[in-house]
Amino acid sequence: MRHLLSIEDLDRAGIERLCERAASFAEVADRPIKKVPALRGRTVLNLFYESSTRTRSSFELAAKRLSADVVNFAASGSSVEKGESLRDTVQTLAAHRPHAIVVRTPWAGASKLITQWTDAAIVNAGDGQHEHPTQALLDIYTLRSRLGSLDGLNVWVVGDVRHSRVARSLVLGLQTMGANVTVAGPPTLVPQDISVLGCDVRYTLDDLPEADVVYALRMQNERMKQAYVPSLREYAAAYQINNRRLGARQLLMHPGPVNRGVELAGDVVDGPQSLILDQVRAGVLVRMAVLYEVLASGGGPTSPPDGRRGRGGSGGRDPLNPPELHPA
Repeated sequence: MRHLLSIEDLDRAGIERLCERAASFAEVADRPIKKVPALRGRTVLNLFYESSTRTRSSFELAAKRLSADVVNFAASGSSVEKGESLRDTVQTLAAHRPHAIVVRTPWAGASKLITQWTDAAIVNAGDGQHEHPTQALLDIYTLRSRLGSLDGLNVWVVGDVRHSRVARSLVLGLQTMGANVTVAGPPTLVPQDISVLGCDVRYTLDDLPEADVVYALRMQNERMKQAYVPSLREYAAAYQINNRRLGARQLLMHPGPVNRGVELAGDVVDGPQSLILDQVRAGVLVRMAVLYEVLASGGGPTSPPDGRRGRGGSGGRDPLNPPELHPA
């Protein structure tokens, strides 16, 4: 895998391979020394034009646990505030020869453009309202860890679908794994053409009991240019997931951050059906797997520490069962 720009870059076998790789890294997380030398000598640059807690910190932890060098770049306080373009920023940073660039921007398609300006492997950490492929992957990993196969699973994605980059990646990824997906929310917050992705569309939660998994999305007020609902109080009355709406057998997910009292009631956030913290833990493992895939398994532009160009330095060994998975 050269880059990860979209969940559509992966077929079912590819998603399963990444989930299996993430599971192999779970054992590393339980060790006293939580590092392996798989990416020693590589540099990972986190290029974030938007605020982030979970995604940025999990990519940083993932790279460090693989023994990569990590450089964090935030647009705030940089030359971007002086008017520097995305292209100039990328080319300036690429002059330091990072092996991978993890990119989050407010512009749809930016990660694909960046592949034209650098030889580094590019991982899309969210591009505008377009996609967030590693979030979908960690959600799939979380569900597989809890349930096994996702074939025939009924997943409802509820909330602000219009402004969510998670929703599109999640719908496509879950369907690739055999799940049935329904999106639900106010008509103003559900794109009219969302059904072309193959999902069902509902505008009420009347049939929510048919869901096996309820995946809530937050109201992304920072992206709204107009009023899409009369008020948050009225939105919560109609679409909030709470103990009255969430059945005892249903699992609850959310990409974070949670707006307690809006899309989720506090009691379900902390309840036994919640997988939200499982998702956070899965984030590091899955992003370790993604970075390993683009840099060490033959897909990315890796340079071994001695400076020679190569295919991750695997020396012809099986990249999916590397002998270097031992403490650094």
